[in-house]
Amino acid sequence: MARFPTRLALLGSAAALAAGAIVPAQFAGAQTAGAATDYQWVALGDSYTAGVIRAAGDTFEVPRDGCERTDRSYPEVIDRDFGGLFDLTNVSCGAATIEDVTDQAQYPIGRHLPPIMEDPDYPFPPVPPQSEAVEPDTNVITVGVGGNTLGFADILTKCGDLGAESDGAGTPCKNALAAGIPVRLEKVSREYDRMLSVLHERATKAKILTVGYPTIVPQDTSKCGYGDLTQFGTITQGDLAWLRTDVLEPLNNTIEKSTGTQDTASFIDLYTSSQNHSVCDDTKWTEGIVTLPDQISFVHPNTLGHRNAAEHIEEAMVNAIG
Repeated sequence: MARFPTRLALLGSAAALAAGAIVPAQFAGAQTAGAATDYQWVALGDSYTAGVIRAAGDTFEVPRDGCERTDRSYPEVIDRDFGGLFDLTNVSCGAATIEDVTDQAQYPIGRHLPPIMEDPDYPFPPVPPQSEAVEPDTNVITVGVGGNTLGFADILTKCGDLGAESDGAGTPCKNALAAGIPVRLEKVSREYDRMLSVLHERATKAKILTVGYPTIVPQDTSKCGYGDLTQFGTITQGDLAWLRTDVLEPLNNTIEKSTGTQDTASFIDLYTSSQNHSVCDDTKWTEGIVTLPDQISFVHPNTLGHRNAAEHIEEAMVNAIG
């Protein structure tokens, strides 16, 4: 997907838009056609959508529901950039699975990660399946999910444990888990197909924009220092290469393939644009296990990563209503 040469080519001035002072020329007709109402946009997804970590902004839900949506996550960035063109309903939630989007109530965990940290507001009441926020008059749906269904957090944890046992040598995680990855990916594919069907049924005229995952592991894993918690901790370089080629890239491919089965859906690739901004790059768009001095980030996008996502998704949203 071609990117805008600059953000100004699309938005003019984001600050002025937020103040309602400028309406970009390409939006003028769309707003007239929409009469007195905004375009209805529902943002669905997991922590890579919600934000969750402090490096992606501050949580703004009052009272907190445990989903940890942050004010500099890409739905909130886009909402400010568009200055009211879309009426945003953001029900993304940290730790969400595909089934949590489709038809399963979710019990959010907030920042409750014992024994590392305990959340004083935990436990949280369940939140409804995210798809319930989609109405027949919804115009655009964005959805970024799949990693938790794959079990990526558990895989990372296992890889770190096995890497510590091997003192950074070899591919202990690949050796232990590789045989089960195709089954995990098949589950993602099956549940993603069903989710897209449910979303289409709930809003038959809506454009569904599926959002892939960014580059997390660099192609050159020698950039990653063993034991560095601001990167991948004790995961071996060999296992990092395996995670990139046999887990993360196939996950994006699976999401893209499922998206292609729906005429009303389009896939948004974040992987290509973020290839030089992995956890181990100097200018990272995804944080490592921790963000200094004392923040648990556990491999999630920071504000730069969410800004990049916003740029790509904004263009797709404009095309969806054009």
